[in-house]
Amino acid sequence: MADPRVERLAGVLVDYSTSVREGDLVCIDTSPGASPLVHAIWRRVLRAGGHPHLRIELDGAAELLFAEGSDEQLAWVSPLRTAEVERADVRIAIEADANTRSNTDLDPARQALHARAREPLRRRYFERANAGELRSVVTLYPTEAAAQDADRSLAEYETFVYEAGLLDRDDPVEEWRALGKRYARLADRLGERREIRVVGDGTDLRLGVAERTWIPCDGRENFPDGEVFTGPIETEVEGAIRFTYPASFAGRRVAGIELEFREGEVVRARASQGEAFLHEMLALDDGARHAGEFSFGLNDAVTEFTGHTLFDEKIGGTVHLALGASYPESGGQVQSALHWDLVCDLRSGSEVYADGELVYRDGSFVDGLS
Repeated sequence: MADPRVERLAGVLVDYSTSVREGDLVCIDTSPGASPLVHAIWRRVLRAGGHPHLRIELDGAAELLFAEGSDEQLAWVSPLRTAEVERADVRIAIEADANTRSNTDLDPARQALHARAREPLRRRYFERANAGELRSVVTLYPTEAAAQDADRSLAEYETFVYEAGLLDRDDPVEEWRALGKRYARLADRLGERREIRVVGDGTDLRLGVAERTWIPCDGRENFPDGEVFTGPIETEVEGAIRFTYPASFAGRRVAGIELEFREGEVVRARASQGEAFLHEMLALDDGARHAGEFSFGLNDAVTEFTGHTLFDEKIGGTVHLALGASYPESGGQVQSALHWDLVCDLRSGSEVYADGELVYRDGSFVDGLS
């Protein structure tokens, strides 16, 4: 029997997150494990009058490229992929990993080469999205691998994923629209401030945010969603921050990350696990040592670390900082092949000040607006 929650997710992605219209070219990017959701999305796109186009990446293909490919092959970008980015009206990306640790033994330098070669494509993708030419959303289909990362059975993890998207509610779209209004009010208030200071365990970090735009996230680009973010001023990030949770990037996991910033650039970095990979990513390009994003996590349906950034960065009562590329709509100027979200839990023993005023304590805004 088909899981009705999968059908509800497909409906939200097609009808709300990307608003598929007649004649739209809809690119669906995923791996084989997401086939039930792909079928449901395909059906919804056809009913909306769109033209679905499927791109499947086989499990293990990336590892073969890194193991067998030359540097030239690692740096090659398919012209077909470039055409998709230029021509698509909608992109729906579904993460459904069979092995979330598949890249653990890869050479970080080769991963960096691969990432740098794709930076122009990534930049063009965000240019089109920022111009309103491309509507896109990233989501996750629950797999055994992701459930294992979260220390849950598959059934428990499925419940977590769908409840995080509010798909257990009578009208999930109306729920997200209501949250979007709340997040927009918070974004407007934060947009009046010039400096944010975060104080917590191992953390005392100041970020200049004057005249930067705070973006409310209500399920249209990530699903599930639940954050308000901006791009800090590139030279105005000062101090130290200790990240609570392990952070995954390109199939690698790094734990115990501590960073120190001076004039907007990382000047010291350490990790209790995966430190060599951390340093390789910081050396990826000129933008990788800068903070391209700062965000408050606001999804109160996500309460525990699961090992997947799509959910962990949304945990209510957290903030996250992204090393590398900014999102242009925030006003951030950092350009990089890297965008790596690192999460700091503020639900105990923390404070956040805006222009010197206490606005947030122990995971909540002091006036309850979040």
